[in-house]
Amino acid sequence: MSRHTRISLHVAAVLLAALTTFSATAQSTSNGNGTEPANVLRIGYQKSGLLAILKAQGSLDEKLKPLGYSIKWFEFPAGPQLLEALNANSVDFGYTGAPPPVFAQAGVRFVYVGAEPSGRHAEAILVRSESALHSVAELKGKRVALQKGSSANYLLLEALKKAGLRYEDVRPVYLAPADARAAFESGTVDAWAIWDPYYAAAQQTLKARTLVDYSELNSPNNFYEATRDFAQQHPDVIGAILGQLRTTGLWVNDHPVETAALIAPKVGLDQKLVETWVRRYPYGTTAVTDEIVRSQQVVADAFYGAHLIPQKITVKDNVWQNREVTAALAAK
Repeated sequence: MSRHTRISLHVAAVLLAALTTFSATAQSTSNGNGTEPANVLRIGYQKSGLLAILKAQGSLDEKLKPLGYSIKWFEFPAGPQLLEALNANSVDFGYTGAPPPVFAQAGVRFVYVGAEPSGRHAEAILVRSESALHSVAELKGKRVALQKGSSANYLLLEALKKAGLRYEDVRPVYLAPADARAAFESGTVDAWAIWDPYYAAAQQTLKARTLVDYSELNSPNNFYEATRDFAQQHPDVIGAILGQLRTTGLWVNDHPVETAALIAPKVGLDQKLVETWVRRYPYGTTAVTDEIVRSQQVVADAFYGAHLIPQKITVKDNVWQNREVTAALAAK
């Protein structure tokens, strides 16, 4: 079997798992006159992102109808799986934390098209309530569950650095969120690095204790990504998506209770839990500025320095630039 075939089969397996185990959904909307729009936009999203809110509202579907697009939505458990699908051209647009695109950049099929500020309290390294661990320094030699290449991976890296430890000083156990929770709950790992809504759920149902979050660390941005070809060929669609994201995000900041009531039934989570993580994110979609590129380069360099990616990358090589879209976002 060729390497290309193995990669294709692996991507297919990832997509299948996302579509079944994590209840991925697909839907399309008509253009209002009984016919289907000619084009289908495939969007990858996660439970905690703003895209999930747009899906629940139906606002993006309405925004794209005049452009002749319907949407198929695909839910992923974490950013690395979503980026793998994007690089395989299985979705056109998605949202992740800062690390997944760093790990995926060797594929060069995607570009950064927009950014979101990240919440300083939206992810954390957790220990069980009865754990004897009370500081990051005490993680030396301990087993830490996390999704490799996720935003939580960078949190762990930065927290260890501040505590005077190297990444090699802990024993990472790379697991997807559902498997990581099971390992954490059973005690087969000592700590768990995770983001919302899994973080909020662990606090609520497992009474997990927060060891550290981004309160005293440099928090990176979150990002919207698209395939390079789609962004270059359809800047009007990218602009419409980012514009709706910004409009909705600013509304969500002022209406966390209403937002939680809207999306809790859609994602199958308790409304108060959803409100907790909605309040932790300061939504405000922006273009990818030079300052944001520099911040993301710091993330990339940190992973390279820890030998977690095989080669040094240049973030700006994968940044999509469009003056009209940048100006429109700045004006909102």
